[in-house]
Amino acid sequence: MDDKKFTIGILTSGGDSPGMNPCIRAAVRAAAENNAQVIGVMNGYEGLINGEFRPLGARDVGGILQRGGTILQTRRSERFLEKHFQREAIRNMNGAGMDGLIVIGGEGSLRGAHALAEQGVKVIGLPGSIDNDIWGTDIAIGVDTAMNTIMDAVDKLRDTASSHGRAFLVETMGRGSGYLAVMAGIVTGAEMILIPEVPVTVKEVAKSVDDAYTRGKTHAIIIVAEGASVKIADLAKALDDMDVGFSTRVTILGHIQRGGSPTAYERMLASRLGVRAVEAILAGETDMMVGVQGRDLALVPLTEVTGRTRPVRPEYIEMAHTLAR
Repeated sequence: MDDKKFTIGILTSGGDSPGMNPCIRAAVRAAAENNAQVIGVMNGYEGLINGEFRPLGARDVGGILQRGGTILQTRRSERFLEKHFQREAIRNMNGAGMDGLIVIGGEGSLRGAHALAEQGVKVIGLPGSIDNDIWGTDIAIGVDTAMNTIMDAVDKLRDTASSHGRAFLVETMGRGSGYLAVMAGIVTGAEMILIPEVPVTVKEVAKSVDDAYTRGKTHAIIIVAEGASVKIADLAKALDDMDVGFSTRVTILGHIQRGGSPTAYERMLASRLGVRAVEAILAGETDMMVGVQGRDLALVPLTEVTGRTRPVRPEYIEMAHTLAR
């Protein structure tokens, strides 16, 4: 009699997101509850190609709920774009006895998951991206924690900006999406927000800063997504050369936005997604992503997710503009 347990592989791919560890923990423990076992894949798709595997039991994921990053580590893999290396990955999965795979990552990672599904692998994807640009889900793992990190930083910068009468240009992540910048601008009361979706000129930014000074404001905060049409260094130099009332300082938040202990909301979201992914794969589902739609979780075909991005809602952009007055 064959008493082999159903074996699920799990990997994190692309940029790390706070909340990945709670998701891994939830998947491992949900699998154990359903008499299945989990094999962790180290270093994303690179680890799948190289056969870098480690068994994960309930005790192996103890104490990681509050940790940022990912205990499985993550990489971006150019090799995995090639069919030859995808086949090598599948060969390694079969050799390790994996019956299915859970992939946590952004759109590129989910595209890789779909490529495996097309070759017969049972795959469930989970959205992990602080940019919140993944189609088919209202929010992704990492977004809430990154937003709180930005908010905390800008609140502190506002204190010194007000004390010295300065304009602070604060760069957030977001090469292709302005979601973080827009939401951060709303919750921190920024005077202006620059995002890739809405091109602006240096003159428009200068006018906004000058208007803030004229209206009697003691400071100005401009949130700049890294993919904005005006680069932050060029903008800072231009504003210093103009008479806008405030002296200018630049803060680039960089990778601190990816780190830190996941928020309470993040831990709950990641745990829900991890459990649902295990339920889906044990039920025979494949080529799907578990997305958040309203208050519920839904399975979204990876064919709908890949090749598309979730846009910033126009009403949020308008709200940010209205509240900056």
